[in-house]
Amino acid sequence: MNVLASYNIKGGVGKTASAVNLAFVAARTGARVLVVDLDPQGAATFYFRIKPKVKGGGKGLVSGKRDLGDLIKGTDYDGVDLVPADFSFRNLDLLLDAEKKSKKKLAKLLKPLANEYDFILLDCPPSMSLVSEAVFHAADALIVPLIPTTLSLRTYEQLQAFRAEEKLANLTLLPFFSMVDRRKTMHRDIIDRFPDDHAEALTTHIPYASVVERMGTERAPLGAFAPRTAAAAAYETLWAEIVSRLG
Repeated sequence: MNVLASYNIKGGVGKTASAVNLAFVAARTGARVLVVDLDPQGAATFYFRIKPKVKGGGKGLVSGKRDLGDLIKGTDYDGVDLVPADFSFRNLDLLLDAEKKSKKKLAKLLKPLANEYDFILLDCPPSMSLVSEAVFHAADALIVPLIPTTLSLRTYEQLQAFRAEEKLANLTLLPFFSMVDRRKTMHRDIIDRFPDDHAEALTTHIPYASVVERMGTERAPLGAFAPRTAAAAAYETLWAEIVSRLG
């Protein structure tokens, strides 16, 4: 089982779209995939047409009164299951803070699912918090969507610095560019320069496209309603590159 987290400190960069589309693509290749929606906004849960409600809420989950496996819901897509979000997840930081070994809590919750899934994809809220630290200790790799702008690159530098500070050398970072508009000079320049200092960068870019925004209307992954679009093809290529990097 590989645990991958779609994560960025900054919001609005395509984390949820990446988690949902990559889960769909992975399942199409025959993998068994679980998406865990840790964001109280519940966007991934919305895309998969599942009610954003967890019995016992975040408190039941963190306290151990509820097993993560008991919360899994099937989706409309073969091979893709979901642990839905719950609005109580907005308090996960406080709940984790009250627990011993809080940074290891998420890893402990995921461990019993090791034989059930090939990949677990965590859709994470945009923050640097106790929840984030728990994600870092649970994940094998962070899939980090970046918009090709100066501020987005700055947040990636902050993430790198935090990983070094916390001595998380085994946590793989897989940054890639999202919402790319190659008509913009800044986008082209940043994309061309970034790999010079970041050998870990993925080479696949997700284009800025209105069809990605339509996911909210269709409530479905791109591959389900627009499989022949450039964006859908880019996510397929991105997944193949991620799997290759993971070995």
